[in-house]
Formats: sequence, structure tokens, C-alpha cells
Amino acid sequence: MRFIIYACTVAFILGACIASASYVSIIEPFNATMQNNGSIYLGKVGPGQTFFVTISASTAGTPGNILNLGWNKFVATDIPQGWLAQNSSLYNPTLSAKITVDPNASNGTYTFNLTAINIGNYSKIGSIRFKVYVNVTPDVFFLNVHPTNISVGPGEPASVYVLINNTGVSDSPFVISAQGLPGVNYPQTVIALHNTTQQFVYGIYENEPGIYNVKLGVSSISSSRIYKETGISLKIAASVPNDFEALGQGALAFPIIYEPAYAIMYLIRLLMRA
Repeated sequence: MRFIIYACTVAFILGACIASASYVSIIEPFNATMQNNGSIYLGKVGPGQTFFVTISASTAGTPGNILNLGWNKFVATDIPQGWLAQNSSLYNPTLSAKITVDPNASNGTYTFNLTAINIGNYSKIGSIRFKVYVNVTPDVFFLNVHPTNISVGPGEPASVYVLINNTGVSDSPFVISAQGLPGVNYPQTVIALHNTTQQFVYGIYENEPGIYNVKLGVSSISSSRIYKETGISLKIAASVPNDFEALGQGALAFPIIYEPAYAIMYLIRLLMRA
């Protein structure tokens, strides 16, 4: 009887030691190592946005024993009401849980649980469960636009440089658009990955002379609540330099016999800029 109790005790201690040697290596949205019953703050996410938490399947078993596919499944539980969760696929080198925030979620801190599982406890490492915190807010990016004072000829495209600093954990696309012009300026969809700063070129133009107060806006495709804008003064006026510039953009049409002369005029315009 004593032998049986002793054997069970040894087995329990050995199992506990093996489980305690295991860990979860988070690789997205950033690198971190998690132990059982731990907690982690991922950062900011906008209402309606989708983000991923990705882990490596590798972990430790017995001392010195690395299990390349120790974790076979990664699941999300206890998610807030109105949110959506999609568990990982099985038996992959990396495992991702997909989380989508309720589009109507109020600002604030939310929690849910993630669990790395060794299916059937085949490797005798059990599972590791940890708590995740995220801050829901529409303020998930910074916007910088230049130039903000532009003078071009009628029909001449103007390049606006849009810098998006995505400070959230989502890679959801953004939409760049312009308002305040009589003509049509089509929106442009771009992707600024999480925790990165990326610059995009957006073209605006107008055929009618005048001075226009343009609102250049950037919004997340996930929610109209995630929005920032910058004002731009756009002056459309005919002038010799602007007409030369428009020639280079192909904005003006003339009989083909004059094309060599107009090409020279455009080159003169470039030299004037230098």
C-alpha cells in the first residue's frame, strides 16, 4: 500500500514538473512567453477590427526535451458578448486564434482567455491557459498628411503623401478619401500593418479653377468610428508653369503635330523646378 501511494506521489510530482517546464511562445502581435495562469496586455484595437494572436507549436517537455509540435490547438474562450472568435487549425508549426471585436463595443478594457492544448495530452504536457487584456478605442492610429497647400492647373493630378502610424494590434485595411471637390476622387484602400508606420501616395485633381477646402480622411474599413482627417487647401488655376506640368501628366490634348514642342515645354518646366 505504501509503495502504491509512493508511486502515485512520484508520478504526480513528475507530471507537475513536466507541465511546469512547458510554456507558450507568442509570436504575434509581438513576442512574449506565457506560463500557465499568466496574463498579458496586447494593446489597442478598434471597434469592429479583427486581430490575431499567434503562437509557436514548440514548447518544452521533460528537461532538455523540446517538442516541436507540443501544442496542437489554440482556442479562445470567455470572449466578450458580441465578439467573434475562430480557433486555430490543428497540428501546424504556428497556431493562430482570430478575434473580431463587436462593432458596437464601447471604449474600455476587455478580457478573454486563450488556451494552448496538447490534444489527448499525448506529450504529457497538459495545456496552458492565460488571460488576455485589450483596450478597445477608435484612437488606433496617427495621421500625417503633406503638403497641405497645393497649387496646380486644371485637371492636373496632385500627389498627397499620407503617413499612417498604426498603433493598434489589427492589420485591418484603411481607406483614404477626399471630400470637398466637385469632381470625382476615388477612395483608395491601403494596409498599414500593426505597430508600423507606412506612407502612401494619394492623387487628387479637379478640372474647374478655384480654391477648394479639401478634407482628406482616413478611416478603418472595419468601422466609421475609426477616422481622422486633415484639411488641404487646393488652388486650381491656369498658368504657364501649371500648363507645362499638365502636359507632362497628359492632362491636355492637342494635335499630334505639336507633341514635340509640348514635350520641350514640359522639359523646360522641369528645369524651372530644379
